[in-house]
Amino acid sequence: MSADDETPFGDPLGPLGAIFGQMSSMMGSGNQWDAAAQMAAGIANEGRSEANLDPADRIALEGLARVGELQVAGHTNLDFREPIRVEAMNRTQWSKRFLNDQRPLIEGIAGSLGEGLAAQLNQLGDLDSSEMPEIPGIGPMPPEMIRQVMSMMGPMMLSMMAGSTAGHLAARAFGHYELPLPRPVGEPLTVVLSNVDEFAKDWSLPEEDIRLWVCLSDAAHHLVLSIPHVRDALTDAIGEYTRAFSVDPEEIERQGRELGLDEAFEGMGGDMAALQQLAGDPDRLLGVMQSNRQREIMPRIQSLVAVVEGWVDHVLDEVGTSLLSDYSRVTEALRRRRVEAGPQTRFVERLFGLELSQATFDRGSSFIDGVLERADSDALEQLWTAPENLPTHNELEAPGLWMARVGLEGRDLPMEDPEIPDAPDF
Repeated sequence: MSADDETPFGDPLGPLGAIFGQMSSMMGSGNQWDAAAQMAAGIANEGRSEANLDPADRIALEGLARVGELQVAGHTNLDFREPIRVEAMNRTQWSKRFLNDQRPLIEGIAGSLGEGLAAQLNQLGDLDSSEMPEIPGIGPMPPEMIRQVMSMMGPMMLSMMAGSTAGHLAARAFGHYELPLPRPVGEPLTVVLSNVDEFAKDWSLPEEDIRLWVCLSDAAHHLVLSIPHVRDALTDAIGEYTRAFSVDPEEIERQGRELGLDEAFEGMGGDMAALQQLAGDPDRLLGVMQSNRQREIMPRIQSLVAVVEGWVDHVLDEVGTSLLSDYSRVTEALRRRRVEAGPQTRFVERLFGLELSQATFDRGSSFIDGVLERADSDALEQLWTAPENLPTHNELEAPGLWMARVGLEGRDLPMEDPEIPDAPDF
């Protein structure tokens, strides 16, 4: 057998056939998670080797994590289910841990997106050779290629989505809860010290203050996201979202037309425009494949994330002022950072149904402030005592309604003086 015969599509495909062969071998051998980890590491460390962490930094971080645990627990009167442990990591290590922790959600995303794209490709089976899409420089797309691409779609999407997601997050992550996603219980919190320290240097802020802020934030997130019913509510909603990308070719085509991809979806056109455009602009891919079911789920996710983030911000404001030398400047820089993320981070957020915009954080803070205007801080603990106490989407805009529903008495708010118009001149 000649070398040309060994390519999965024969000689006419030349180098493209070899590329598909390599992809098929990698994806079909069951090591797509290894491929994802390699991609994540390459994106996270930008192809450069990472220095070993200083043992002294590890010890110092453990001390700061203990401070964070004691301060958060003391302020909230909520108990950590077990003592907090913290592990300093480089970007590559953090990306691998994230892949392991979020494997079920990532599999849901990849499976859902892969089914949708496979459904698009499957429509090509009904076309005759004259209608087949053309590959520039090669000609009509052979049926063998269609079958091969379809067989690789699931594993390929898994490796690409998982690796890209973990890599882009690790490149900028500070701590364990870079995204407010529940993590496995019982594992240490993770901190990417190089990212934290580079940020402190760039902003001319005390390194220890930034490290302590990250430990406080992660401790507060961990405390509430480890509560079983809170954890379950968020995990279930995000899991449902990640599995609900549209797999209906007609719906994908309709939404593609609405986004201006008419030429790409015009019967799959005379070339590979559809796949090329979607592969080159993954954010558009999500827009095309977002389903009505996902739009129904998003308010649940956004409401829960908003109240969690609002509560965490309140806790940090309460305990951070006395612990950090310049808390106001530190927290301004860090809160600005979280809403000024680049397109890669926004894309990752959308994969999980998250919308971490300034409006989301403002809604959470306004709800917390509204409760505190009507009651003391003990009322906030009622948020986490039972599943039915979690605020609904509408209650997030009306804290008084939430308090009434869960049986909390509140102070009457003073009425604003009505504006009396000036008497008209005669």
